Amino acid sequence: MFEWSCSCWSRIIADWKRGLPLPECPKPFLLPATLPAWPPGTGFAKGSICLGEIEVAQVSTFEKLWSCCDGGQYDQGSTFYKPTNLPAGFFSLGHIVHPNCKPLQRWVLVAKETVKYKHSSNALEAPTAPLLFSRDSERTCKTGQGPALAKPLNYTLVWSSESWPGSQDEYGYIWLPYAPEGYRALGFVFTNTPGKPSVEEVRCVRADLTETCETSDVIWSTDTTSPKFPFSAWDMRPTERGMLAQGVCVGTCYCNNSLNADNTLPVFCLKNVNFDLSAMPNLDQVHALVNHYGPTVFFHPDEVYLPSSVSWFFENGALICKTDTQTTEPIASDGSNLPKGGSNDGKYWLDLPDDGRADEVKRGNLESAEVYVHVKPMLGGTFTDIAMWVFCPFNGPVTAKVGIFDLPLGRIGQHVSDWEHFTLRISNFTGELWKIYFSQHSGGEWVSASDLEYMEGNKAIVYSSKSGHASFPHPGDFLQGDSKRGVGIRNDAAQSKNSLDTSKKYQIVAAEYMQSLASHDIPSEPCWLQYMREWGPTIVYNSQAEIRKILKFLPSKLRHAVEEILDRMPYELGGEEGPTGPKEKDNWEGDERD
Repeated sequence: MFEWSCSCWSRIIADWKRGLPLPECPKPFLLPATLPAWPPGTGFAKGSICLGEIEVAQVSTFEKLWSCCDGGQYDQGSTFYKPTNLPAGFFSLGHIVHPNCKPLQRWVLVAKETVKYKHSSNALEAPTAPLLFSRDSERTCKTGQGPALAKPLNYTLVWSSESWPGSQDEYGYIWLPYAPEGYRALGFVFTNTPGKPSVEEVRCVRADLTETCETSDVIWSTDTTSPKFPFSAWDMRPTERGMLAQGVCVGTCYCNNSLNADNTLPVFCLKNVNFDLSAMPNLDQVHALVNHYGPTVFFHPDEVYLPSSVSWFFENGALICKTDTQTTEPIASDGSNLPKGGSNDGKYWLDLPDDGRADEVKRGNLESAEVYVHVKPMLGGTFTDIAMWVFCPFNGPVTAKVGIFDLPLGRIGQHVSDWEHFTLRISNFTGELWKIYFSQHSGGEWVSASDLEYMEGNKAIVYSSKSGHASFPHPGDFLQGDSKRGVGIRNDAAQSKNSLDTSKKYQIVAAEYMQSLASHDIPSEPCWLQYMREWGPTIVYNSQAEIRKILKFLPSKLRHAVEEILDRMPYELGGEEGPTGPKEKDNWEGDERD
């Protein structure tokens, strides 16, 4: 297996800039181990997915069209590609861009019609008059009329590199397809010659089979080389995302002759019109995915507050507290006496035992710990998200970093119960892991499979930060705050002898979509998952007052910087109220925060 190092590529770029030959394009990324044969099922990992009138396949082989070695991340440029080796009968929907500083881990969807229409091959003629750059997003059609796919009528030149002073192997040209009335473009087309592309190069899609999209991360821009010739390329994703959303990411990019993205884009994503989820994995396949990809979670060598199973927490004296009666009672080991449903109305909360075992319970029990798995469709059922929730009976205090100084903040950050998670995103076309989301308090980050560390085979490593249990892809001292000024909350992550192998120690607690598959073996949700109130008491001390006691000893400039950071701390990190359970989080039904 070829493993490509970003630092190695950086040296090649530097050598080229000293006069050596132009470097090769980024090498394709492959997972460390080959994929297994997945258990039998309906449509998972079959290579293509039906979205209604359109069938789509995922292509990961590309032909280079244009490359540059300036601008973008680390000022190393990008390479522009077109998909190749399309399955018979499928058409391209657009081209892709990939930064030179990373291994090539990209895919793009190609499409063909599943419903045949009788229509004239000459029905959509290219106009003879010149076309202006148009954002075409307001054009409409009579829903459901005409073929699902259509050739573009023409192309509009969005940007060319002819006048751009950056280092490049040849000139590149960026084109926006001009869709027929009632159709929409789903991507841009790139060439290395000034002539317009052929209308056979891509297909546009009927408007009612598409949804709006938005930009996410910048792939490449010219901002570091010359602001006189602005251009940027962005990743795109559906505007509405979640396990009930129908938008399907195409894998193409948005291009603009500006350094800023527009609010309304001239290109769109696909739509799973019937919301057919037959490409989602069945229960046997989910178990196989967890067994194959389940990460190993490492806890910090100095971690005091380790995870446990929820049942261990209950069995060791955890209490349910009631506001109306001012009483407490032990929680049944399966959580069956917890109030179910409703919302977080403040009438109930959980607490540590009051019989002298509180300090012991705070430290958790790693031997009993397991992850609680929620499986859900994402991006219109073309991907599977496997969210793995980790429970810790206690969240430890935080430490602030101010320049070279570390300031323990006493009880600040402490609260009973802590729920953290990380999420594996897997392609339903192939069963391949594409990226992992690392939850970090009130936010988090997606990390591509090519940027992960692996423990064994295709099992990645997750590092849990000391005391706060935030997830990180690599060891290190991560600052939540202002990294430029070196002011914020420390998140220290490192390997130790304390670890949790999630490929073996897990429980599937929810997979709502399996009801639509008419499955007879649907995971049953544990009682405690239906508990929607707080898993810890409201902290009675004034966290802000305690912080101010520490801040008064700092120089004024640093004091103001720390105040700004602490004012943005989430309530749970500030220790002011207990956390809620997994089902109360936005990402239970929605996409992850980034």
